[in-house]
Amino acid sequence: MTGNLERYAERHARVADVVTAVASGVCTVFGARISTSESAPPHALWPAWILVLSGVAVMASRSRPRAALVVTAASAAVLTALGYLPSPLLLAPVMTALYWLAALTDSRTVGVYGSATMTVLLATSLAGAPIGDDFTLRTVGTVLWLLLPVSLGSWSRLRRAYVESVQARAAHAERTREEEARLRVAEERMRIARELHDAVAHHMAVAHAQAGTAAHLADTHPEQTRQILTDLVGTTTAALLELRATVGVLRRTADPEADPLEPAPGLDRLPTLVAACASAGLTVTVDTEGQARPLSPGVDLTAYRIIQEALTNATKHASDHVARVRLRYDEARLLITVTNDGTTDGGAVPPVPGGGYGLMGMRERAHSVGGDLRAGPRPEGGFEVAAALPFQPRTPADAPAGRRHEETR
Repeated sequence: MTGNLERYAERHARVADVVTAVASGVCTVFGARISTSESAPPHALWPAWILVLSGVAVMASRSRPRAALVVTAASAAVLTALGYLPSPLLLAPVMTALYWLAALTDSRTVGVYGSATMTVLLATSLAGAPIGDDFTLRTVGTVLWLLLPVSLGSWSRLRRAYVESVQARAAHAERTREEEARLRVAEERMRIARELHDAVAHHMAVAHAQAGTAAHLADTHPEQTRQILTDLVGTTTAALLELRATVGVLRRTADPEADPLEPAPGLDRLPTLVAACASAGLTVTVDTEGQARPLSPGVDLTAYRIIQEALTNATKHASDHVARVRLRYDEARLLITVTNDGTTDGGAVPPVPGGGYGLMGMRERAHSVGGDLRAGPRPEGGFEVAAALPFQPRTPADAPAGRRHEETR
């Protein structure tokens, strides 16, 4: 009920203020005639019109609650000093002003103005009439009647603050959901970009090297050229299959009759990767230290993609066409090192315009499973990619601090 009245008052503020002022004035007229058996109201009623006129100040209670309370309290103090009984009807304008003061201001202001109002009205009420049976009405009654609007106004203020806080939390939650959705979309786009890069860039780099080698040997070594062209067909087929699998993930539905997707590659496909690099003219040696341990699917894919991208860079950049891959199984992580001893063709600038996403993608992959990766030129010449991956993925917050991001090659 109170909430409906408040909503109506908010929508029709001027009408509500006028009705309240008129009602408080009428109450004052009737309140001026109330008395007890021990006391009689003053014969002259014209002073009561002082408080009636002060009811006009009630219309300003919503915009100027402090000033409205001062005016109405002063008028009530004049009447109680003349001997009028401080009944709730007589104090209606003061109670209205107190309500709006408690509803629109802070607790400290309510305490100061409310205490001052009660003190003044108690003093004038006791001074305006002899002490009799109405002593309790003039003291305790006055305090209780004035505390009532203070309590209601404070409850209204707290309720309004609670509703506003709930609405603010709901708006914040909605913004958070939208931001989280945008973040997930961005992360998914980055993941798709890495998958497409890894699926296409390696095979295209190998195919480019195979085609160049075949063109160079076409006249002098036809048999070797035919073998390289056969390998080229296999390389492009593998590229198409990986691209199809990646796009298939995006278009896959819940249809149980849909074609099953090829499993994500892992270290078990490392021999095939080495063979493809060999057909492109890159000699790769693989050394394994420690006892091999099972890796989670995400870490296994990450390890394969890092080695794949490192060998792709070696195929394009290493002048000696030799690369070494070392896998070392520690107690809690897999250490991957891919090195070549040759000089690079122009340092860190990639030969393809807009390139450089390979090393960035490797770092993102390593960090996504809680690992670390560093890449850069070796002091003795050549280039090195070194990664440390946990056997089981960890969140980025659990990864070791103090990572150093080298410049992309």
